Formats: sequence, structure tokens, C-alpha cells
Amino acid sequence: MGLEGKVALVTGAGRGLGRAYALRLARAGADVVINDIRLDAAKEWNEELTAATVMDEVRNFGRRSLGIEADVTKKDQVEAMIDQVLRELGSLDILVNNAGGALTPFDRSQSATMPEEDLRFILDVNLVGTIFCCQAAIRPMKEQRSGKIVNVSSQAGLRGGGNGTLTHYSVAKAGIAQYTRVLAGEVGPWNINVNCVAPGLILTSRAIGQLNRNDQVRRAQAEKSIPLRRMGWPEDVAKVVEFLAGDLSDYVTGQVIPVCGGMVLSPS
Repeated sequence: MGLEGKVALVTGAGRGLGRAYALRLARAGADVVINDIRLDAAKEWNEELTAATVMDEVRNFGRRSLGIEADVTKKDQVEAMIDQVLRELGSLDILVNNAGGALTPFDRSQSATMPEEDLRFILDVNLVGTIFCCQAAIRPMKEQRSGKIVNVSSQAGLRGGGNGTLTHYSVAKAGIAQYTRVLAGEVGPWNINVNCVAPGLILTSRAIGQLNRNDQVRRAQAEKSIPLRRMGWPEDVAKVVEFLAGDLSDYVTGQVIPVCGGMVLSPS
């Protein structure tokens, strides 16, 4: 129980990877705050919970949990969320910035033609939201002179773009990786670690439902480019998040860790 007594906030934790991170941290002993723009987000892709809500799933591990609906692209909502965490749970020791995603139509994500509204939305929900949450969390972490921040980039932010699609998402995730590095250098003297995971092709409920990632033909084709010859499950990434949130990573900061089965080894 390496995270016993710690309070963690996971953004975008209503389903998918965020939910996996939250449950992994709860299993390791942390009290976990669940943030999402909709706390019932799992219903959208028929993701099956083991309890009525993700907060109840955390409580079933014997941990405290709090659910907060807030939009991470709104600085005032982020500040209010951090204040509520401190007021109700007493501290904030771990922040996992998971909220985001490639949430606009794929067929209009080309580098040269993507619409302004898509560009601004994707940058906001991924990069700007991460920055706002880090800025708000650093205040109490500096006061207590400790903290673990785990940002979430993507293989899209580390590798070449290939045919030029998902440009705004790739740029946002690359920005998160670089923000992780510069922030780590700034807040290290306060004993705050800032690291980042960069997942590859993960079989989340949305990826299966919206992107048809579990189609056997498409899946077999994609897995040929992955050295471990399989797509990942949310728990594969959650294990690395647990490492970065706990004391095993006390001397690790400013790092971007690909969790992709070796997909990062391929140039595109």
C-alpha cells in the first residue's frame, strides 16, 4: 500500500484510461478525486463499472473518494476544484492530468486545412487544461514541499505524423511532453516530481466503440507494427502511472515514458 494516506486527483476519470488510473491508485492506498466534465461518462461507450459510480468503485477499496464535475479548460473551474479537494480531503499529493483526447472529426484534422474551431478546442482540452491543472496544484504542493504530477501525452506527440492527420492532437500532446520537462525543472527545488506517460494504441471503451480498434482484421494489421505484437489495455498504462505517483520514482522527474509495446521505435 505505497500510497496510503495520499490524496490523488485524476482528471477525465469518468471512464477509460482515467478511470483505470484512479482505480489503480486507490488499490495502492490513495484517496482519489474523480474529475470529469460528466461523472457518468462511462455510459457514453457502455463501459461497465463494478459499482454505481467510479467514486463508489474507489470506496470499495476502502478509500475516500470525491466526484467533481469541472471543465479543465476553464481556469476558474480548475481553481475551484483544487480548493474543494483541499477543503474536503485536506491535501493534494498526486495529480494525474488525463483529461483530453482526439475529440473532433478525424477527416478534418489535416495539417493544412483543419478548422480553427477544431484547433482551438483540441489545444484547450489537452494542453491548456493540463497547464491550468498543474498551475493550480502546484500552489498547495509548494506549501507542503512535496507532490507528484503525472501528465498524459501520446505516441502522436512523439512520432512523425505520417499522412498529416490528427495534427492539432499531435501538437497538443507534444506540447504536454515539453511542458512536463520545463515544469519539472522549475518546481524540482520544492520536491515536486513532474513526469509524463505517452500511451500507444490502447483498447479503451471509446477506442473500441468509436474507432473500431477491436476489429480483428484492423487490429491484426496494427499489431504488426508493435514489437510486443499486441495493443495495450488501460491497466498497462495505469501500472506506470502508479510507479510515477509513488516513492519508487522519487528520483525521476522531467521524463516522458512511452507505454506502447515498443511502438515508439517505429518512425511513423
